[in-house]
Amino acid sequence: MSDALTYLMKVRPDAMKSYFTFLKAGGKHLDPKTRAIISVITKVDGQTEDGFRQYVTRALQADVSPDEILDALLTAFPTLGLTKIVWAIDILLDMDMPEFYPDSLGKSQLWHDVAAENILKEKEAVYIKGGERDLFVYKENDEIYVYDSRCPHQVTNIPELGLSEKLLTCPKHNWKFDIRTGECIEKGNRPLRRLENKIEDGRLLVFW
Repeated sequence: MSDALTYLMKVRPDAMKSYFTFLKAGGKHLDPKTRAIISVITKVDGQTEDGFRQYVTRALQADVSPDEILDALLTAFPTLGLTKIVWAIDILLDMDMPEFYPDSLGKSQLWHDVAAENILKEKEAVYIKGGERDLFVYKENDEIYVYDSRCPHQVTNIPELGLSEKLLTCPKHNWKFDIRTGECIEKGNRPLRRLENKIEDGRLLVFW
């Protein structure tokens, strides 16, 4: 949420609550992916950079593929025009998300072998470089939690130094996350992106 919206929520909570209720009700018959794509397009149309960064991240969390986002931008060409589409692509390039790398587009998601299972210790978080994607992994009661290292705020890559025991802090705007749940507990309001994983033959496999 932008600073302006946060401010309005504080000083005009009733009015803003009605506004968000209206937005939610207006799209109640849409599935989450469609809502997410429409939100991305509206941010491009208004050329709201912070909003675009935020809603691209939300769209990916709603399982919208990068190819679907790019297709949506091009399909909206009659209303957006080339200038706004180029504006959006420039921001995507600046966000440096592996999902949008040319070699990644048009490919199905795959299982990736990222580490040996024995490096995972009970109730300890570890940082793993998984090739094109860095990960934070936490294990508790035989449950393994794998998170994308990129902050859901502006997709800043959180470095290994951002991890302190059970707390993960993004260095850009100090969003703080509980590594046990992925939930943001300070500054922001969106969780880390959790990735599906499994153990096979003593190896940790992660799906992206």
